[in-house]
Amino acid sequence: MHKAFSLKMGDKTLELGPKPLVMGILNVTPDSFSDGGEHSAAADAVGQAKQMISEGADIIDVGGESTRPGAKEVGAQAELDRIMPVLDALAEARINKPISIDTYKAIVGHQAIQAGASIINDVWGFQRDPELADVAAHYNTPSILMHWDEDRDTQKDIVSELKRYFDKSIQIAEYAGLSKSQIVLDPGFGFAKTYEENFTLLGRIDELVELGYPILIGFSRKSTLGKLLGVEPKERVAATGATTVLAYTQGAHIFRVHDVRENYDALQVAHATYYSPPPAREI
Repeated sequence: MHKAFSLKMGDKTLELGPKPLVMGILNVTPDSFSDGGEHSAAADAVGQAKQMISEGADIIDVGGESTRPGAKEVGAQAELDRIMPVLDALAEARINKPISIDTYKAIVGHQAIQAGASIINDVWGFQRDPELADVAAHYNTPSILMHWDEDRDTQKDIVSELKRYFDKSIQIAEYAGLSKSQIVLDPGFGFAKTYEENFTLLGRIDELVELGYPILIGFSRKSTLGKLLGVEPKERVAATGATTVLAYTQGAHIFRVHDVRENYDALQVAHATYYSPPPAREI
């Protein structure tokens, strides 16, 4: 059911396939919608990264600019001032999991990779700053291209619009010289999509899988779940787990979440059900 892919990260390889991978969110911003200001100090960020790894995280995603609705954009220098001390601290702590950098700015991506990041996670899919594709190509860095199209035709089918957007993002990547084998697609839940469209997309992940790229899911604590349940972000953990399992059963590979343990456990159940369970453990 799950297609196999290999992402090259220097002399290491990240294998994607039946085994689901969990990406732990490490926001070092003062204004993220769910955990703003909680991990902005380097020591706190390292502690949180270690905690997420102990709970099952395969990748740590570091972000220095909030993309929540209404958030103010920050300049490249301000973003670097937030992330570089954290990346340096993670390297000094010898964090042994891949670090992705959540940015759409070429200069930030360039410096983050030099500081040890090995994956680029661009919420604009190389369409806000195409020079970030040049950075990714130069370092042959795996790149997550998210859909965020504020100008799309809302009268057209949402999945068809995602495919059109991704075609452009992939063309930018290829023109820069980045191999298609280094690309991951993210449908961008909550970004320029209605409450109803987010659920439509969640039920049609299998159609995106057919494009032939790994799929990353980022539904963690999103406002769509709050609107459905009438609860605050930190009360959306179980609902996030449901979205994670629903997407996994349709072929998705990577799951970007705030609550690693809960989503890791949910994915272990789904994986064991579809691919047979591992030997039983002692209780």
